[in-house]
Order: sequence, then C-alpha cells, then structure tokens
Amino acid sequence: MQNTRERYQKNIENRLLIPTMQFLHREKSSGIVLAVFVLIALLLANSPLRDEYSHLLEHHLGFIVDGQPFLNYSIEHWVNDGLMSMFFFVVGLELKREFIGGELCNARKVMLPVMAAFLGMLFPALIYLLLNAGTPEAQGWGIPMATDIAFALAVVYALGDRVPISAKVFLTTLAIVDDLGAVLVIALFYTSHISLGNLALGVLFLGIMFLGNRLGVKNVVFYGVLGIGGVWIAFLTSGIHATISAVLAAMVIPADSHIPEATFLARMRKLTRLFEKAESNDVRTLEPEQVRILTRVKKDSLQAMPPLQRLEQSMHPMVSFVIMPIFALANAGVSFVDMDLSALFTNNVALGVLFGLLFGKPLGVLFAVWLTEKTGLGKRSRTMTWRIVAGLGFLASIGFTMSMFVTMLAFNGADHLVQAKIGIFAASLLGGAIGYLLLSRPQEKG
Repeated sequence: MQNTRERYQKNIENRLLIPTMQFLHREKSSGIVLAVFVLIALLLANSPLRDEYSHLLEHHLGFIVDGQPFLNYSIEHWVNDGLMSMFFFVVGLELKREFIGGELCNARKVMLPVMAAFLGMLFPALIYLLLNAGTPEAQGWGIPMATDIAFALAVVYALGDRVPISAKVFLTTLAIVDDLGAVLVIALFYTSHISLGNLALGVLFLGIMFLGNRLGVKNVVFYGVLGIGGVWIAFLTSGIHATISAVLAAMVIPADSHIPEATFLARMRKLTRLFEKAESNDVRTLEPEQVRILTRVKKDSLQAMPPLQRLEQSMHPMVSFVIMPIFALANAGVSFVDMDLSALFTNNVALGVLFGLLFGKPLGVLFAVWLTEKTGLGKRSRTMTWRIVAGLGFLASIGFTMSMFVTMLAFNGADHLVQAKIGIFAASLLGGAIGYLLLSRPQEKG
C-alpha cells in the first residue's frame, strides 16, 4: 500500500512539478534576453542613430506580381504580423497541450488561477475605460489587460525557493489563460475590414489541415505548407489579424503520436537487446550494424513524439531567443529626446495603461481569489498566503510584450503609441519591483 502511495506521489511530481520547473527555467532565460534587447532598442531610439533606426523599420519588403505589389509591408509590419505569428503559433500549441493533459484539463483544479486571469483582465480594462470613456482613446482598453509570461516568470525564478511551487503553478496557469484572453480580444475587437473571400479561403485551408489530422497525417511539412502558404496568407489578406490564423492552425496540429507508448517501449527493448548483441570494435567509431540500430531508434523516437509537442519543442527556442527579442527591438524604442512631457498627459492613455496594469491587475487577482474561495469554487493551498497572492498580482502587471503588441493594433498615431508605451514601461517596472519585494519575504499563513 505504501509503495502504491509513493508511486502515485512520484507520478504527481513528474506530471506537475518537473514540467513547471522546466517552463520556469526556459521563461527565465528568455526574459533576460528580452530585457537586454529592450535596453538596446531604448539606446538606439535615444542615440545619434535614432533616425536610421526609425527609417530602417519603415523600409518596405514584398513581392511584385503582374506589376502589382503583393505582401508588400514595412519591416515593422513584417515583424508584428509575420514573426509574431510564429509566437502565437507556439502559444496555440501550448494552449492545446494544456487543455489536453496539462494544467487546464481539470476545470475544478484550475478555477482559482482561471478566475484570477479573467478578473485580472477585466479590472484593468475597466480602469482604462473609466479614465478614457467617451474619447477616441477608449479603443486602447485592451492594452493593460495582458501579462508578459517571460518577464513575470523570470522574476519568480530569480526568487528561487522563497516562492512555493503552488505559487509558481498558479502564476504559470494565470499567464497561459491570460494569453488565451489576449488572443480572443485581438480576434474579436482589433480586426480591420474583413474580406470574406480571403477569409473563406483561409477557413478552407484550415479545414484541410483538420481533415488531415482526422485521417492520421502526422507529417509536419504537410501542416507547415498549408498553415503558412494557405491559412496565414489568407488571413493576412482578409483583414483579420494574421496572428489569429497562427493560433487556429496550432489547434488542428495532431496531439497523438504515430507510435503508441506501449509499442515504442517494446521496440526500444528489442533494439536495446540487438545493440547489446551487435558486434563491437575497439575504436571510437561504431560498426555498421550498430549505426543501423541507432538510426531505427532515432526514427522510432521521432515518431513516438506527437507533432504538436515536436513543433513546440523545436520552435520555442527560436521564438524565445530570436523572435521575441526582434519584436522588442522593433517596438520598444521610445525616444525621450526633445520629448514634451506635458504632451504625455494631453489625454489619459498613459495614466489609463499605468493604473490599469499597476492597480487593476493585483486588485483583479486578489478579488478573484477571495470570490472563488467564498463561493466554494476553489481553494488556495496552505503555502499561498494573501501576501503571496498580492505579490503574484503585481507580477501579473508586467504587461510588456502583449501590451505592446495590442498597442500597435489599437493606435496609429505616434503620440498615442509613445503615451501607451510609457505607461507600459512604468507599470511593468513598478509592478515587477513591488511583486519582488512582496514575494521575497512571504508571510506565514494566517
């Protein structure tokens, strides 16, 4: 009986703690790289190279088809609609994996962070709207809703064992749900005029990908060609933001493997025995028979991994350490040279973003946890004190990447862009610092 209980406990640790720590380690590293490129962008925007920096982003790249420009966009546009689509594709893969067998597969267990994510998005939007109601600037209400996973979890990781694992799982789940909320907000409220023909074409390609999934097609090239050459281009030219196509494409990627686990284990045992019996030599190179066996091991290992997880594992480093830094380099450059500080407050964009993130996020998270416990829908673990909950709420106010992305969709004017970015920077720095201080010395539960 004891052994059974120990095996069960170990299985829980493997399914929950280990993936969470791996996720935290990855996000911590990417958060550091992202911060470096934010600083580089700020330095370039405030250096003698600021004009060259700005003109480079305005340079257009595209194609000429029958004398007409096709997919002809500025470099900044390619970054925000092209490279960021890859970011959202990985987000979609992570969301699907979490819904199938991760932290979002059991609604009862995740009610607390899900509610915290929901009210943590609602409160900031309401605060922004209260400050900008009845003005053209009200369209920026989606900016303070987002949480930046990389930066928030980088702070948590820096605190080490001072933050209990329950808090880390809570923030990870909140951030994942927050990403889903951001995707829905962009899809429903930040789209331009829609071309129904191109949209229908995109849906058709999406349907072909779904059909391929149902028929058992596991070839990632098949999904890559249809996803990029079909779904993404069709959505990009339809008026619906191209990043939405990336999330939808991710949702139809197969989540089951070509070789079941039991079959894979049987093959590995057989190949291991064959490798042990194969004739060896006294030099560093292998015999041809050994190489053939290892080649079969490699092939079977690849087929035993679901395409969804294969793509996620292969793309995440590129997204974290290449695409996100490029996005920061293209969008975080705010010039303070000759800036008229009084112009920041000609409207309430900066204040709406600042107060929405810095106060709306922690208030939403705290109220959500209190409400969920009062209604009996969820309960905190023993290690989740109110001080820790508040600290996590302030870390959730770090909204850099997604908030910056929504800013580019909500506003076109240079003044509005600067005002929103200043609000994001201020809230993220203050929220991160307050969250760090609260979590560095957690209270006893009481």
